[in-house]
Amino acid sequence: MGFIADALNRIQPSATIAISTKAMELKAEGRDVIGLSAGEPDFDTPENIKEAAIKAIRDGKTKYTPVDGIPELKKAICAKFARDNGLKYEPAQVSVGTGGKQVLFNALMATINPGDEVIVPAPYWVSYPDIVLLCGGTPVFVETKLEDGFKLRAEKLEAAITPKTKWLVFNSPSNPSGAAYTHAELKALTDVLMRHPHVWVLTDDMYEHLVYDDFTFATPAQVELALYERTLTMNGVSKAYAMTGWRIGYAAGPVQLIKAMGKLQSQSTSNPSSISQWAAVEALNGPQDFIAENNKKFKERRDLVVSMLNQAKGLSCPTPEGAFYVYPSCGGVIGKTAPSGKVIGNDEDFVTELLAQEGVAAVHGAAFGLEPFFRVSYATSNEALEDACERIQRFCGSLK
Repeated sequence: MGFIADALNRIQPSATIAISTKAMELKAEGRDVIGLSAGEPDFDTPENIKEAAIKAIRDGKTKYTPVDGIPELKKAICAKFARDNGLKYEPAQVSVGTGGKQVLFNALMATINPGDEVIVPAPYWVSYPDIVLLCGGTPVFVETKLEDGFKLRAEKLEAAITPKTKWLVFNSPSNPSGAAYTHAELKALTDVLMRHPHVWVLTDDMYEHLVYDDFTFATPAQVELALYERTLTMNGVSKAYAMTGWRIGYAAGPVQLIKAMGKLQSQSTSNPSSISQWAAVEALNGPQDFIAENNKKFKERRDLVVSMLNQAKGLSCPTPEGAFYVYPSCGGVIGKTAPSGKVIGNDEDFVTELLAQEGVAAVHGAAFGLEPFFRVSYATSNEALEDACERIQRFCGSLK
């Protein structure tokens, strides 16, 4: 259809959203489906945050706000960066958007020219390459390996950098793999970036607080202060505060970039929801103790899922350091035949047959740029996870 813009032909709809939608449709038809495809905590938003939103409504804080965030929220974000990351930012260096996705979109749209390259380690969150393509840039994929814990190696990063490289998009803990980089692992990467002053770093720290086993989180600008002037440190309240639907993401970086992002936002969505912004002020400034409580439950679920998936015939599941995903290999079942008669040719066939036969919705690895794997979100109850893993074991056992 010639009426639709060429730019849209460069991108695909979000695969994770597509599979979650398919699972919901099957559920609506009465099928017994366990959805492990959505990336959101099953915990409810804490009461104090909900109350702050209700108070904002009652106090009439329902008007337009400054385009990229109210002063109170920018101040709370600066305090958060100082408290959690040892990074000093002023409110003029902070941008608030409608979720982390808009912040990423603004940053890339405001900086990418046709032909610019953006390094994206694989597996990657599904939206990174599509946003780069939409902006007219070229995503350069650097594959990681299961045996390296899905972590980008310094020599691979070095090899991917060219004179056209504009950004490295960096996500730790990672969606989809859950891999989180230690201070030393980050230092190896920042050392490479120090040799290439034209490369900027866009860090997606959305899962910062979701780490396990005494893991200590660090972010690139904190590990290498000399990168501060060319780093955009992005975060949000979606995951740690169980606020996915509130749609608040934020980032801090150089004033010139923040202004450009604000200019773009002024012509697209304008301000994020005023009520959500006041809720986010409370999230960042209020008590944080529930995060550790939730993490205990997440760790339990992670250990349950890793253990059960490793008992499934042909699957191999590493133990991730953070987030609420596992990224097991289904390499051992490729080439086998399902009871339906369908041959499992790749990871997409695997998740399609798994959904059809056992009613378990997971996302295929090809969607994240690394095969043959699949992503399971363990942000649901222990009962549902145990049931789902038993079904996966049964499905793998049925393959001939």
